Amino acid sequence: MGSPWIAAGLAWLCPGAGHFYLRRWGRGVFFLVVIFAAIYVGWRIQGGLPQGGAAPLERLATLGAMGMGLPYFILRFGLEYAGDLTRPAFEYGGAFLLGAGLMNLLLVLDAWDIATGRKP
Repeated sequence: MGSPWIAAGLAWLCPGAGHFYLRRWGRGVFFLVVIFAAIYVGWRIQGGLPQGGAAPLERLATLGAMGMGLPYFILRFGLEYAGDLTRPAFEYGGAFLLGAGLMNLLLVLDAWDIATGRKP
């Protein structure tokens, strides 16, 4: 069907791209919309974007948020986004952003399974 490495790499880089590569158009569009909706909501309510730190859980949260792929790096380095700690929904927005990264990591595994034939 396609290379699992390319499918997984594309799925990580841009949500839904790995499924587009595997010609799973419906899944690709659905996942693209869901992940970008979560990113948009987290960004609009000024949620906290994990950016490393000394504590182990902060580092783990950063790795999880990096799971959203290119959008994470655009937010963090391109837009220099960190969120607004004074906003009442700061924690909720951070949960949306972290959730988007974790969901996309699951989609990377889904694209890998489809490419290797483990999943129809």
